[in-house]
Amino acid sequence: MIELRYESGTLLAGGFPPDKPAPEPFVWDRRTRQWRAPANAYRETALALRESGTPYRDDAARFEKVVFESRVAMEPRPYQREALAAWRRADLRGVVVLPTGAGKTAVAMRAIEKAGRSALVVVPTLALLKQWYSVLSDAFGASVTVGLLGGGYHEITPLTVTTYDSAYIHMERYGDRFALAVYDEVHHLPAPKNAVIPKMLLAPYSLGLTATPERPDGGHELLPELCGPIVYHRSPEDLAGTYLAPFELVRIPIELTVHERFEYAQADAVYRDFLHKHRLPMRSPEDWQRFIMVAATSHSGGREALLAARRRREIQGGAMRKVATLETLLRRHWDDRCIVFTKSVEEVYALSKRFLIPGITFETPARERKEILDRFREGRYRAVIASDVLNEGVDVPDAGVAIILAGSASRREYVQRLGRILRPREGKQAILYELVTSETGEESSSRRRREGFAREPVA
Repeated sequence: MIELRYESGTLLAGGFPPDKPAPEPFVWDRRTRQWRAPANAYRETALALRESGTPYRDDAARFEKVVFESRVAMEPRPYQREALAAWRRADLRGVVVLPTGAGKTAVAMRAIEKAGRSALVVVPTLALLKQWYSVLSDAFGASVTVGLLGGGYHEITPLTVTTYDSAYIHMERYGDRFALAVYDEVHHLPAPKNAVIPKMLLAPYSLGLTATPERPDGGHELLPELCGPIVYHRSPEDLAGTYLAPFELVRIPIELTVHERFEYAQADAVYRDFLHKHRLPMRSPEDWQRFIMVAATSHSGGREALLAARRRREIQGGAMRKVATLETLLRRHWDDRCIVFTKSVEEVYALSKRFLIPGITFETPARERKEILDRFREGRYRAVIASDVLNEGVDVPDAGVAIILAGSASRREYVQRLGRILRPREGKQAILYELVTSETGEESSSRRRREGFAREPVA
């Protein structure tokens, strides 16, 4: 009889005949003289043994049956039902892609309820850890205690929320406890460290949630192996006007002044000369990191190239006419709630001081951030300005206008920022303005991040 056991993030198998080695992916561990495989081989191993009629004893899994009785009586939307049906047809393993504000959390709660087994929810940030804990406690708190692993908590229950960082540290101890793994913002999962997490989990069922599965490094190609294939996909355009607010994308070209144009040309020449000299392409965030590393270690023009790259960005992001256009847009939308997105912390502080708009960066203390967002929600603040910190992982109050002053070429960032204004509002259309300095590197960045969207008007 074959015996399956779990040990420190791996699946052990004993009882194979000496003349018949264990099937892949098991390998012989000479140190302990046991057949060993990653824990996520459990599902295929158990199914193969069952289908072949091979007798086996399962001492690996410690899954618990749980009756999740939801106190939230909300009828799922049609596309949420479709997503769950697609996930079930894929044998409870796969990725659901829905826009920000479309109710991915509701899909996950239904999946947890239907699975009826112990579940682990993995999230990228402590802010999301708290949000998921609150939502799950409100929904299932009467039938199960929700555990927390991370942020100073170490409570393991049949329904536990953890961060990717904490899961990486602790899952080799608890990987036999959960039958279902829910990965929020699943595009984080293929990162080298995070990709270890599903390999330490026996969980035969998995659900990934994201609005933007694509990764600049191509890591999204690993998702089928780590979590399952994309089983359902809806874009903002698919749901706009029905379940999400109708929206308009407006790109505003910004001309540099004569002086800015001269300064930009000088900095751009130094920057591009260095790229050409060292044969460095510039098509992805990884290329940018490679440039930083090469320039920082170069004894010939590296420092000058770094300063030139920084000056290019400063001119693009802080162009005089761009700031004047922002002022015009804020006046035009005086009665709307606006979120202004820029790239650097310095720009947030400078614009916050100029327009007397509260700013949020990674340096903003948690209590101050909460106070700003609460006042924004209540209407006491009509606008906020932020860097990357509001892209994901923060419960941002409803807004109707977003203004992108600067950003990366990432389509994910673009979709996330668009998602901040898509919650439906009676009789109102959301507007996303994108201010792009003409004849600079911003044009190509803007073009890449807008790929896949319907053509938007140019103001």
